Amino acid sequence: MTPPRFRHFAAIDWSGAAGERHAGIAVALCAAGDAAPALVRPGHRWSRGEVLAWLQDELPADTLVGFDMSMSFAHHDRGGYFPGWAESPADARALWALVEQICADEPHLGATTFADHHALAPHFRRHGGREGAAFGGGRGRFRQTEHAQARAGCRPYSNFNLVGAAQVGKGSLAGMRLLHRLSETHAIWPFDPLPEAGSVLVEIYTTLAAIAAGRTAGRSKIRDWDDLDTALFALSTRPAQRHGQLSDHAADAIITAAWLRMIAHDPALWSPPLLTTALAQTEGWTFGAR
Repeated sequence: MTPPRFRHFAAIDWSGAAGERHAGIAVALCAAGDAAPALVRPGHRWSRGEVLAWLQDELPADTLVGFDMSMSFAHHDRGGYFPGWAESPADARALWALVEQICADEPHLGATTFADHHALAPHFRRHGGREGAAFGGGRGRFRQTEHAQARAGCRPYSNFNLVGAAQVGKGSLAGMRLLHRLSETHAIWPFDPLPEAGSVLVEIYTTLAAIAAGRTAGRSKIRDWDDLDTALFALSTRPAQRHGQLSDHAADAIITAAWLRMIAHDPALWSPPLLTTALAQTEGWTFGAR
């Protein structure tokens, strides 16, 4: 199915850091055409709860929303998220519900307690040199879509890894609490099939957008307005609206929203050849990965 119906395109750079408000969150939005995506609330320090409220109450109609997080954990490699645990969730929605259940008392959609759970800790690499016996060593476990990211030139990280500046696990866990709240009101691809109308949330990896804009994985981060405009030009987009100093988080969101607009109508990206029915319900997929 080709979805020419999308009229708006949004990208959300996300954060799993502790606390309420985060410099690492940025939201960019654009309409069809070639105008540069604009930052939503430029200069604002977003909370995760505010992002949830924006998606629930202010999202324009027929928007494709890219969310920079992993929407699930590896499952295919070992036949389960947490092999050996009788209560390991069967699919992604059950995983989101489990994260919510365990972390329900944490404010601001935080999820730091999930990996401390006695049955789950062995699967994670945590701070203080605490690597669980089930982590797998090395770089850890990867989803099938992360292998596809690597083939595209990216350097993905296992979301069972919660250590280091480039780790994605904490943000992904916090994002799963958000997805749990949105799952009954918003289509989330590929866990939901692409609907005929309405907005859709997809997982993105901002490095894929940067590579499409002429950058490399090692040079994906942009903090200069002129460099941003060069990247936007490669995505058939006019120069950006400049607001003070440019953060790499804002640049990621702006570039990725423009990239989504450019590729959203490619039917092949909605049916990647390696995305099986089972993967669509357990591991999900990164939009734009093949």
